[in-house]
Amino acid sequence: YGLTETGAATTLSHIDIPTGAHVGIPVANVQIRLADVPEMNYTSADVPRPRGEICVRGNNVFVGYYKEPTKTAEVLSADGWFSTGDIGAWNADGTLSIIDRKKNIFKLAQGEYVAAEKIENIYAKSPFVGQIFLYGDSYQSYLVAVVVPDPEVVQAWAAERKLPDGTNLAAMAARPDLKAAILASMAEVANDAKLNGFECVKDIHVHPDVFTVEHDLVTPTFKLKRPQLKAYFQRQIDAMYARGLK
Repeated sequence: YGLTETGAATTLSHIDIPTGAHVGIPVANVQIRLADVPEMNYTSADVPRPRGEICVRGNNVFVGYYKEPTKTAEVLSADGWFSTGDIGAWNADGTLSIIDRKKNIFKLAQGEYVAAEKIENIYAKSPFVGQIFLYGDSYQSYLVAVVVPDPEVVQAWAAERKLPDGTNLAAMAARPDLKAAILASMAEVANDAKLNGFECVKDIHVHPDVFTVEHDLVTPTFKLKRPQLKAYFQRQIDAMYARGLK
């Protein structure tokens, strides 16, 4: 296992190590540590396997991206640790397994790769969107999302249409016309950002309640906890895919 930034291999298997779902052990000149990623529920204290973002240090690690100091600072610490963006787990025999990606890049059924955070940040520009959780996986050909609407925007939208219960977000969230309005606004934002077709959300579930730390859906710094969000909204996600594209 290795990256361009690490001069190829940082781990290697060995003839005495049984093959399996791992990438071997660190090579002699390389240090590897796992950094906690609380928003994904990975920590170095996890039992039975410590888990976290794979960080690499050694004389094989690059000194930076050419004329891109900001990009370099995002991945390379002052004391030489390179953050790979891969999530790893230490096994009992000292081998390392790759189990996830920190940057939440996933592949759809037709092979397209989707960067969830990038797309969420684009859709967050819609005035209707207070919070958004994007979902897709390799068994599905399109994206869906859970949207928590901005209550002030919903209230104004309801007032324009002289609708009752404009301040009752739970009641408003169940309205098909509000869902249609949110989808239309999101489509405008996606068009302005020139998103590819596979990056566009095809269906949403409108959720009236904010994602909170108390519900274990975000971290104290309000980063989405994706595994927990997926579990929390699994029924709604399944329902969106069961409806299919219209």
